[in-house]
Amino acid sequence: MWARLPFRLRGYLITMTGVLFLSPDALLVKATSVDVATFMFWRGLLLGVVLLAVALVRYGRELPAAIRACGPAAWWCPLAFAGSAWAFVIGNRLTAAGNVLVMMNLAPLVAALIGLLVFRERLRRQTWVVIAVCVAGACLMATGEAGGGSLLGLLVALGVPLAIAVNTTVASAQKGDRRRGVDTTVILPLGCLAMLLPGALLGGARVPPAEDMQLLGAMGLLLPVAYFLIQTGPRYLPGAEVSLVMLLETLVGTLLVWAWVGEVPTQAAFIGGGMIVAAMLVGTLRDLHRQRRKAAAGAPDSRQLIERAAEDEDGDEEGMKGVSGKAERGG
Repeated sequence: MWARLPFRLRGYLITMTGVLFLSPDALLVKATSVDVATFMFWRGLLLGVVLLAVALVRYGRELPAAIRACGPAAWWCPLAFAGSAWAFVIGNRLTAAGNVLVMMNLAPLVAALIGLLVFRERLRRQTWVVIAVCVAGACLMATGEAGGGSLLGLLVALGVPLAIAVNTTVASAQKGDRRRGVDTTVILPLGCLAMLLPGALLGGARVPPAEDMQLLGAMGLLLPVAYFLIQTGPRYLPGAEVSLVMLLETLVGTLLVWAWVGEVPTQAAFIGGGMIVAAMLVGTLRDLHRQRRKAAAGAPDSRQLIERAAEDEDGDEEGMKGVSGKAERGG
């Protein structure tokens, strides 16, 4: 079933699932009473331990080689990953939450521009339209909470979409030797290290109260799944589209706050959420229709062809190793 899905749809489903796991993050941030340094230290430590364990199970002794295969992403993505987390938390402390959300919602647009100007990554007209509608809808959702705040807070909040865009776009641009997306999930533990070190230097390496520790533990279980799936998205989609799917966090997070805290969304939030859902639904349906039309005409999914070619190369390499091994043994 999974193998029959179009390549792009797989990327959307993987990223959407990651966003669903990420959505309770806002609730956990609001529920904890620890200072920023302590919060970021434990966030980086718990995420890093789980993500490193996953990487070691998957790659074992080949993990250093897998990290080197990420190329420039091994430097840029961890720094951007840590930078977006710090900017999000500090921005929320210095300015209104709505202002941070408005800034965050610019990530798909920023990613599209970085992809176009730096990596010559062109998007279809449909994608630009969906980005425009979703950004407008997400900003409309945040208008109810937007308010006054320091200029410094706004500048810090601007770092969130920039960091998200850099992470998703650079990860998407690393195609590897076999022309398919490189697995950049292996460098997430480095991002966690870059996240916790400043927290430790600022005095955050201390044990929080038991109630806060329980919430941080829950975060350590949910967020590794979220970030692993979201970081997998660029293997299937351009960075701009991964950032676009992440706008769903604004929608799902608002609904969770409504359900658990009782904060009723404004009318503008409902309208904006409807715009996001409608735009992404229409875009996905159009993609499916286009794919079916191509399949009916006898044109296979080009990305699936690349994937199969890469698998064939893997098989050829293993076959050559077997032949050379027999030759060495005199067989």
